[in-house]
Order: sequence, then C-alpha cells, then structure tokens
Amino acid sequence: MNERDPRTVRMAELPLEVRPCSLAAALDVLGERWSLLALREIGYGVHRFARIAGYTGVSRDILADRLRKLEAAGVIERRLYSEHPPRHEYHFTEAGQELFPAMLALSQWGDRWAVDAPAVTRRHACGEPVQVDLLCHHCGRPVTRDTVRTEPVGKREIGE
Repeated sequence: MNERDPRTVRMAELPLEVRPCSLAAALDVLGERWSLLALREIGYGVHRFARIAGYTGVSRDILADRLRKLEAAGVIERRLYSEHPPRHEYHFTEAGQELFPAMLALSQWGDRWAVDAPAVTRRHACGEPVQVDLLCHHCGRPVTRDTVRTEPVGKREIGE
C-alpha cells in the first residue's frame, strides 16, 4: 500500500481550506465529554436520568442539555416509563447502537494510553477479553494508517 499511483490526489496536496468531514460532523453530535459519558452509561444499561447523572458526575442541567442534543441527532430516544409524574428512560436508536464499536475502540485506547490501570474488563460471550481489531471486509487483512488511502470523493485523479 506504500506504492502510490501518481495520478491519485493526496489529501495533503489539496488547496488549503476547511475540509467537509464526517469526523467533524460526528464530533458536532458526540464530541463533548458528558455526551460520551451519558452514552457509556446507556450502553451499560443505565436508562434513567438520575442514575446517569450519578454515575457520570455531570450536573443535571448539563445532562439534560446533552440528552436533548443526542435525542435531536437521532442517537437516543426517550421512552415514557411513568405517566404521573411523567418520567422517561433513554435508549439507543439504531444510530446509537452503531456507536458501540467506536466507543469500544476509544475505551481500549484509553485503557492503554490514558489510565494507569483499566477500571473494567470487557469480555466477549465466549469468555475471552475483547480486543478491537479493524479488518478489511474485502481481504480480511488489518486496517492501519499505512494500509488506508484517503481520497476526496469525485477527485480521484489529478487533472480531472
């Protein structure tokens, strides 16, 4: 993969301007500490507001704001569990469920680089510790920085 087709546009060679980017768009929705910690708790099976606040340490007003934003973005949904007074639980939508691999990978990175010792162990249904590995669906080989080429959509070749 280190060989490069000379006709392929390199991202670093494009004109200097703010790039449209799916990562930036995802961070607009998810890229705030309290949002990710609320999602962590929902992933652990904690669905009620007060318990999410308690396990994260976030203030109630900030949590309410983050949950509203996550709901508006379609990542979570509220489900009524009490009518008098009205109370809701928070659950993942399909979009929220699809965050699981990314959050697992981020946690794995944190276990290795951000803490002295992990606070939890994640085990697969087979009983073994979970290790997140990215593999190409086509060839089955590892996906690494050296094996991925990023190309702007619609600008595959220089001069097009």
